[in-house]
Amino acid sequence: MALLRTVSRLLFGALALLLAQSLAARAQDRALLIGIGTYENLPEDMFLYGPKNDVKAIEALLTGTLSFKPEAIRILTDEKASREAILSAVNDWLIAGTAPGDRIYFYFSGHGLQVKDVSKDEEDGMDEALSTYDIKTGETDWTNVILDDDLEALLEKMKGRAVTLVIDACHSGTISRSLSAEQLSGLSGARYLPRPFANTLKNTVTRGLRIDLGVVDKPAELTAGGVTAWSAAAPYQVAWDDVRLPIEDRHGVFTSAYVAGYKPSESDGNSNGLVSNAELFQYVTTKSKDYCSTQENCDNLDPQLESEPDALGASVAKPEPYKTEQTATATNQQQGKPEPEYQEAKVDAGAATAYVDVNPVAAIGDIVGKADTGDVTVSLDTGPALKKGQPFKISITSKYNGHLVLLDVNGEGVGTQIFPNEMAQKITPLSAGSTLTIPDDYYGFDFEADGSGENMLVAIVVSDDLDLRDVAPAAQGLNTELDARKSLSEIVAKLQQTWTGDAENRGLRWSLGTLKYTIE
Repeated sequence: MALLRTVSRLLFGALALLLAQSLAARAQDRALLIGIGTYENLPEDMFLYGPKNDVKAIEALLTGTLSFKPEAIRILTDEKASREAILSAVNDWLIAGTAPGDRIYFYFSGHGLQVKDVSKDEEDGMDEALSTYDIKTGETDWTNVILDDDLEALLEKMKGRAVTLVIDACHSGTISRSLSAEQLSGLSGARYLPRPFANTLKNTVTRGLRIDLGVVDKPAELTAGGVTAWSAAAPYQVAWDDVRLPIEDRHGVFTSAYVAGYKPSESDGNSNGLVSNAELFQYVTTKSKDYCSTQENCDNLDPQLESEPDALGASVAKPEPYKTEQTATATNQQQGKPEPEYQEAKVDAGAATAYVDVNPVAAIGDIVGKADTGDVTVSLDTGPALKKGQPFKISITSKYNGHLVLLDVNGEGVGTQIFPNEMAQKITPLSAGSTLTIPDDYYGFDFEADGSGENMLVAIVVSDDLDLRDVAPAAQGLNTELDARKSLSEIVAKLQQTWTGDAENRGLRWSLGTLKYTIE
């Protein structure tokens, strides 16, 4: 019996080892790329030319910059991308084929649409959806689509993975573009499908009422689980093929900018060799708006990024060794600047290792993403070189009306919220062209320089009436030592939301000003 038990234990151990090896071999980074330009049941004038080129560009990005193995990528295009095939690939390839800690990359290029909400969980009575190759009209609406409810259930199963979701499609543009069956012919390059039995009247009442992440209804829950989600347009906006190009060369406006933005030469705003999520987001937003400004039918185009706030300043890919950036290194040497150093960072529960700039002052540009274009000016009455113990005042002037948040960040990564604060008598928004001085006569005290080294003042002026009290309460002003990366990330994450205050369909309006100063 003892021998039998020993043999049993050995067999059990061997089986367990084989199982573990099998699971280890199966678990890996995986990507699913879907591009649908032709459709089984749609008229040809609603076909798209860009998706077939989009998936090729994303595949090259994955196998190059993002280091995915070619065999880890599955591509479904046109007739291969039926509803059944897409859902099967997500379940069998992405979910069953990965384990917690792996990377999952899901990309979709094609038409977006809305259908009537039958589960009664939508405030506006509509479900966002992605088209499939075999989409068709039912008795009252589209059928054979991938609903937002479908995607959310699938993403729930991916918890623990580092999930990147990229959607180059319109999700809710049909609300403001209700077209009858007689008007099905889409605008050239528009990535949306009108409801087949919609009223012909343009409905502006609901514009801006429903704001979410396109096909993801609960972004806060999903990002906390490790999902970083990119969308080509805000809800009630239309994503586009680039119609400026010849038909065979077309691609999605968003996808083209998204891929190009991974190059530091394109989007590295603070020139530290690292492309952060915030910098990439700012780049694709700028490129999208540039395209929209050239097209008569493009009202607004505001890409969307949903992620954990602390992912904003993290790299979208592992930075190349800085010494390979010969021009940048030569410039730094001429200016006497040290070459930047990076450190690994885990930015949320499900994310793979990311990289951030070791220097918390230099990292500010990675977190904010937006360039300082002079819309907000920050100055010290003493000039930018201070002696320890020297009193000073800060002045802020904005070209636009807005609410001010002013942070001071030192070289140790400690932040101080200078404004708003409970000591300030002037709490009304800044007026364009007027200068706010802190501290003024109401404070009854002066600021004195403390510590040593390089510091930065970061002034953010928000022109929309956005409530920032949960991330920048007056009670923490002046006296609380903050984690500068965390505090600034939480503020910027709020600024990336879609404006919901009126019928406009756009991103929030805010401006940035910075001032680097030293204390000896």
